[in-house]
Amino acid sequence: MQQVLREKRIDLDSVKRKKLIERLLLEISRSHGDLYYQSTSTIALQIKDYIQGDAKLNTEERALLEPLSQRDIEVLLSLH
Repeated sequence: MQQVLREKRIDLDSVKRKKLIERLLLEISRSHGDLYYQSTSTIALQIKDYIQGDAKLNTEERALLEPLSQRDIEVLLSLH
């Protein structure tokens, strides 16, 4: 039973991370009109920098996103 709950929590966190990344991508794209033409790795780096800098995230959101590496963000972007 514990294992099932842990797996559901991991799945829920994954969904939350994906939605947060999509939100941050929209926020960044407002100020970077050429984002569409950038590589996924460049966009992931911009998102990572944004998370560490100016992103307006609550404590839970920050806890979900801060551990992500640039590569993790690239993977999440590719699932979009």
